[in-house]
Amino acid sequence: MKVSWFYETAPHFFANESLYSVLVIVFLFTVYPLCDGFAQIHYDPVTIPNMWVDSSTGHTIIRLSRREGDNTSFYFHNNPFIYSADGTSEWMLYYGSTKQGRQLFVVDLATQLSTQLTNQALPMIGEIVAQKHREAVYQCGDTIFATHVDTRITRVLYVFPDVIHGTVTTLNAEETLLAGTFNTNDEEQAIVKQYPLKSQFFKRIYEAHIPHFLFIINLQTKTLKVIHRENEWTNHVQFSPTDPNCLMYCHEGPWEKVDRIWIIDVRNGITHLMHRRTMENEIAGHEFWSPDGTTIWFDLQMPKSENFFLAGVSLATGKEVRYRHQRNEWSIHYNTISEQTLFCGDGADSVHVARGTDANWIYLFHTESDHFSAERLVNMKRHNYQLEPNVHFSPDGKWIIFRSNMFGPTNIFAVKL
Repeated sequence: MKVSWFYETAPHFFANESLYSVLVIVFLFTVYPLCDGFAQIHYDPVTIPNMWVDSSTGHTIIRLSRREGDNTSFYFHNNPFIYSADGTSEWMLYYGSTKQGRQLFVVDLATQLSTQLTNQALPMIGEIVAQKHREAVYQCGDTIFATHVDTRITRVLYVFPDVIHGTVTTLNAEETLLAGTFNTNDEEQAIVKQYPLKSQFFKRIYEAHIPHFLFIINLQTKTLKVIHRENEWTNHVQFSPTDPNCLMYCHEGPWEKVDRIWIIDVRNGITHLMHRRTMENEIAGHEFWSPDGTTIWFDLQMPKSENFFLAGVSLATGKEVRYRHQRNEWSIHYNTISEQTLFCGDGADSVHVARGTDANWIYLFHTESDHFSAERLVNMKRHNYQLEPNVHFSPDGKWIIFRSNMFGPTNIFAVKL
């Protein structure tokens, strides 16, 4: 049964249980944090301020998602930004809860005015902004949709065949190709169904060495092509922001056991490992592209939980640069501006890999030769890090945007630099 038909006739059910399991896994790795479960967090009722000055840092913070319910910004390596049609305003897409479930919204970063983009009856996944076509791209069941951010007109981009329970996560720079993954006989989904907590399924999926397939979808011909097959847990698929044929992906699993970060040329299927571990217990991960597509940045620990770096590898030369920082400055995710001279981090709590005792901060990092000089921007002591803040620089580079549950419901905030 195709969702394109199902969407109109029976919108409250999935086309099949296996596809539902696929979407649950993607949801766990993008919308929900990568940790055991997502416990319900209880707070005393607190009025959520629209603006305040952090007493610990002196920085001004504003609330971007000025609406009720839970509102979540995109995962750190997914670009949520687009300019208004006349080019005068910076907008950002995000997900907000509604009576119909999670829907996509767009917020004007200057006025904090939000507008709902979608009204889908089926659960939605996908954090893709097609800036040239001015569309939000997302998936409901086996169907990929695109909704125009100005007109709200929605069109179907692709419907998966019944035998492929795939998900797409990225769009190339020319907006002609989508990319994603699927696995053999839904074995991965079966493990998650039997062992729903990350501490239960993560190692099991890795050790199962389930065949995974990396594919592209040509949006002009509406054809799907498998470009790579491996008995590894293929994940975190990201097109280069500038090279339409360069696709990054990772080997998921315990970071100390995998050479994680890879790229592939989608034209010929040639793959290349971007960082090889050189010592026992070394870990590298949470990789992301520089805005100009010249560098892949990643969290590097040599060894795990002892020495902390943000590392960048040049696509042109393979040369690495590393910026050391302190245990309490380690962050779950990092991001950077176009010039790659400033970085930001979302901090962590004491249960994360760095085991920091005072790491609950949103950070700004200045580069100084081989290390970071850290500036604390937001006190995150009230934030429960089971929700990852997922930092982004605003397009003008003047704000760092993050999500937080520090006042109870999840909301999106921005701190002024």
